Amino acid sequence: MKSIAALQAAVTAAPFDGEPSDAELDAIETEMPAILADVALLDAQIMTIDRTPNELDQRRIRRARRRVLAARRNLANTRTAGEVA
Repeated sequence: MKSIAALQAAVTAAPFDGEPSDAELDAIETEMPAILADVALLDAQIMTIDRTPNELDQRRIRRARRRVLAARRNLANTRTAGEVA
């Protein structure tokens, strides 16, 4: 019977401390407006799950969708500008 202890060392050679790196934190911070816009859209949609959306609900959802699209557009433009420079 073979021992797998030697194989484990190769798999877990780099210790993971459980904390995100500075680059990962910067990426999250950059994407935060898009994340918050997605959360607002989900909140607007969740409010209307168990009932028919009225005019106010429909406006809230439309506004939230526009915010999501704008946030994603800005994020894409930021990334594109960063790649060109």
